[in-house]
Amino acid sequence: MTLGKVGVLYGGRSAEREVSLMSGQAVYEALISEGVNAHLFDTGQHGLGELAAQQFDRVFVALHGRYGEDGTIQGALELLGIPYTGSGHLASAVAMDKIMTKRLWQQAGLPTPDYRVVFNEQDLLDLPQALSLPLILKAPNEGSTIGLCKVTASDQLSEAYRQVSPYDSVILAEKFITGRELTVAVLGKGLGAAALPIIEIIAPGGSYDYQSKYFSDETQYLCPASLPNALSDQISEIAVRAYRVLGCEGWARADVMLDADMRPWLLEMNTSPGMTGHSLVPMAAKAAGMSFGELCVKILSQARCKVLQPHLVSQAQE
Repeated sequence: MTLGKVGVLYGGRSAEREVSLMSGQAVYEALISEGVNAHLFDTGQHGLGELAAQQFDRVFVALHGRYGEDGTIQGALELLGIPYTGSGHLASAVAMDKIMTKRLWQQAGLPTPDYRVVFNEQDLLDLPQALSLPLILKAPNEGSTIGLCKVTASDQLSEAYRQVSPYDSVILAEKFITGRELTVAVLGKGLGAAALPIIEIIAPGGSYDYQSKYFSDETQYLCPASLPNALSDQISEIAVRAYRVLGCEGWARADVMLDADMRPWLLEMNTSPGMTGHSLVPMAAKAAGMSFGELCVKILSQARCKVLQPHLVSQAQE
């Protein structure tokens, strides 16, 4: 009850609306089971005026993709003065943009696959030599493997570009890393941020696509992943550093590839990870001894506005 009236923001207008509806429903039910005064609020059906009228004391952001994970709703919540879960508007926007994320990670000396930015079809010509084949074309501002194509031969580049380009004005071309697919959930803020147990994902046919992520019962998840302790610690440390470099807080999930030489490579950071029945953060939390309800309450309890209000600055100076 100390958390007050809580809104669970879900749905939205992105290509990941379907997943967000499932995440929001799951979070809502978990919070209700923990005695929280929670209410669902679909940002794809209701506007900011209606959100303000609800007079929520805090909100749990269970939105995925554009307008919900990219800093847009976070900025609006700052203006409305409503405390919210997860990263602030700047960290959310940067982490949503895979190109900007890779630039910051490279500058910080973190391992991430080599890449090129593709502005038009002419830029495709240099990719096989610059990155070698196979490679990946990605829409840099989408998630859940939406707007993503694997290219194994040069004559596939144009078709892959045509499939990906409707999602973004520029495309990320990334060196393909062959190996084991891992993911690392991180909770907390700053020096208090810590990794949950690492999960290894084994998808049917080796393709962890939209269907495999959210609907397939054939995808295998190993948690904790079978890794030497030293390597597990190294990967967890890299994930936490990647989280801090982007300025993330609350919770997020880093996707990592482990190559044949046992070298980890950061792919992306998800600042509003899925919370469905197939989702990975709840799985990692369970391995750490935390129920889904406890996880949701823990994340919710850290909700806050990230921009210090002027009247609070005056009070602090007094």
